[in-house]
Amino acid sequence: MSTTTPSLTPAALHRLVEEGRAPRLLDVRTPGEFRTAHIPGSYNVPLGTLREHRTELLTHLDEDVVLVCRSGQRAAQAERALSEAGLPNLRVLEGGITAWETAGAPLNRGPERWDMERQVRLVAGSVVLATGIAGVFVPGAHLIGTAIGAGLTYAALSNSCAMGVLLSKLPYNRGPRADIRTVIAELRGTP
Repeated sequence: MSTTTPSLTPAALHRLVEEGRAPRLLDVRTPGEFRTAHIPGSYNVPLGTLREHRTELLTHLDEDVVLVCRSGQRAAQAERALSEAGLPNLRVLEGGITAWETAGAPLNRGPERWDMERQVRLVAGSVVLATGIAGVFVPGAHLIGTAIGAGLTYAALSNSCAMGVLLSKLPYNRGPRADIRTVIAELRGTP
């Protein structure tokens, strides 16, 4: 997360929630991640949906919005997108859901799923391992693992992850669809 992104610590947010002064919490993770665990009272607005429909969302958000993801990276991207669209005073939950849970703050839990980072590590590690072993028998197979390593290096440098984007499209990760009409209805408090 960039140092210019305004943040809020889990302790400060938890205090606001307990005092009944909770800001609007937008969780920008995938619907599958959101179903696994989320802060009570938060709204699931996946990052892709938020980016695509940010101007539509502006009329349903006030100036007191905290953005949440697993670690803070996607929330920082959402903050930039909403700031560019004209919504002021956005904050990011420092350390995301991971820090919130570590602080012992309450979570609504659903069916367990592996988080996206763990899935990426499994797929990347499996491909590198399999192609490394296959390289003993098939010349050049190890280059696939090298390509995965290059992709992971690029992902770290660019703060993006093509493999994570692809994995998020699997049915396992999608969960219930978070279309813009549903998101806006939830933000309005209407069914």
